[in-house]
Amino acid sequence: MARLKKEEEYTNRRNEILDAAQYLIQTKGYEQTSIQDILDRLQISKGAFYHYFGSKAALLEAVTARMVDEADQVMHPIVHDPTLPALEKFNRLNDVMGQWKTARRPMLMSLLRVWYADDNALMRQKTVGALIRRVEPLYVEIVRQGNREGVFKTTYPDRVGAVIIALIQSFGDDITPRLLAVDRQKDDLENLIHIALAYNEALERVLGAPPGSIRLADKDIFAAWLAPDEESYESIPRKEN
Repeated sequence: MARLKKEEEYTNRRNEILDAAQYLIQTKGYEQTSIQDILDRLQISKGAFYHYFGSKAALLEAVTARMVDEADQVMHPIVHDPTLPALEKFNRLNDVMGQWKTARRPMLMSLLRVWYADDNALMRQKTVGALIRRVEPLYVEIVRQGNREGVFKTTYPDRVGAVIIALIQSFGDDITPRLLAVDRQKDDLENLIHIALAYNEALERVLGAPPGSIRLADKDIFAAWLAPDEESYESIPRKEN
């Protein structure tokens, strides 16, 4: 009993540090957030911090891992919903994840600037690897269902999950510089939509899906990401799915 209580206390304290780090990264940015900022916010010692995290980089990795866990919890109910056809699952998964990310835009913008810095390529690779291991089986399950329903026509459903993830990751790499750009251009939204349409078409061909059936992201999501920082996602007009 005492051991369980100790483990619970450890988990609670670790989550408190992660909560504080996530708040500070979101409000100040990763580079501007110091370990001392976290210590001051929680009123803890350096020794207490280093008991849970060996460095600021390790803390960021833990924050990222927790966000992957949260995303996983959002995706699972969609994939395992027995009432949804495969194509609707695929598109709803992308829609919900787009909304989930957009609702966390300030935090993710700060993290993206860190992830896409040249000296963080290894960390980005590890993070993407962890996400692939978590998400790939979900897409494989949808593809198998789609093959059974006849809406997808792919010869290797157990292997195509990795291809889907690679395309989605490439899509993210393609649009991120445009989202992080300081100077907005009047054709940014149109360019993002065209990029999404190109990847939609590529996924349709990989899956053997009907033309125009796959949707990675829509205009509303892009408009929310391109909105000024002071404009919240909730204030962006969106169409009902």
